[in-house]
Amino acid sequence: MTDVSRLPGATHHSWQWQSRAACRDLGTGRFFHPAGERGEDREERDAAAKRVCAGCPVRTACLEHALQTREPFGVWGGLTEEERRALSGPAEAALAGRH
Repeated sequence: MTDVSRLPGATHHSWQWQSRAACRDLGTGRFFHPAGERGEDREERDAAAKRVCAGCPVRTACLEHALQTREPFGVWGGLTEEERRALSGPAEAALAGRH
């Protein structure tokens, strides 16, 4: 079950950055891998997502959100879930790798 206690409140300003995101009309398929996706297919999808993020005007806000809420899936702010876990520290990354 997802722990929503770290999510920002329902106030408009907490989510306003998303209305300016470069990805907002692209769908989620580019940013979240399907079950079982591995290897070259996953690398190509991640690279395509990161290209969108590279030119995004709210990339920093997106990444801050993902780090603050410990978003477990997808590319957020130009980083994959593995890259974000590495930023969180070795102990947390090791724990996440066990699941």
